[in-house]
Amino acid sequence: MNLMNRSALNAYSKVQVDTSTEGASPHKLIDLLFEGAIFAVSNAKGHMERNEVAAKGKKISHAIAIIDDGLKNSLNLEAGGDLALNLRDLYEYMSQKLLLANMDNDVGALDEVSRLLVDLRGAWATIDPVKTIQAEPAALKAAPIQAAIDAPKPAQAQPAMAAGRAYGRVAGYGAEQFNERSSHSFGNA
Repeated sequence: MNLMNRSALNAYSKVQVDTSTEGASPHKLIDLLFEGAIFAVSNAKGHMERNEVAAKGKKISHAIAIIDDGLKNSLNLEAGGDLALNLRDLYEYMSQKLLLANMDNDVGALDEVSRLLVDLRGAWATIDPVKTIQAEPAALKAAPIQAAIDAPKPAQAQPAMAAGRAYGRVAGYGAEQFNERSSHSFGNA
């Protein structure tokens, strides 16, 4: 690929990332972090298989940065309780696995981290608050916020509440604001 095409591709990628995050909900931003980490690990695997050492290291470093600086740092350990602590430990484990994969050229370790990220992303997608709200549109038409607070929540709302507390900082709530709102919505955890 010549320099002009590479430059155009990089510019397109930047615009695509900028537009995909502009106006995105906090939930979507976490999903984009999962997507970026999965993509970086996948690229690292390809570079590893082609023995492209520098490119492999760059992609693994990128995946670690997304996991540590994005996913792990977005956790609210105070409000998230055991779930947030377990996620933090899992993110640390994944970062360590990626470091070892880089040093040992271990494709299996990359596959393991990729599977963990895909599983977490799938679980995250199931608790999308926008989908929960859209599931009860009639109750939300008159007074959307009050209806959301007063509406009975399905059994699967409890994991969503816990995950919401774990990522409370991302949603723009501190522990107090989230706990106050969640106690109205879901009862005490």
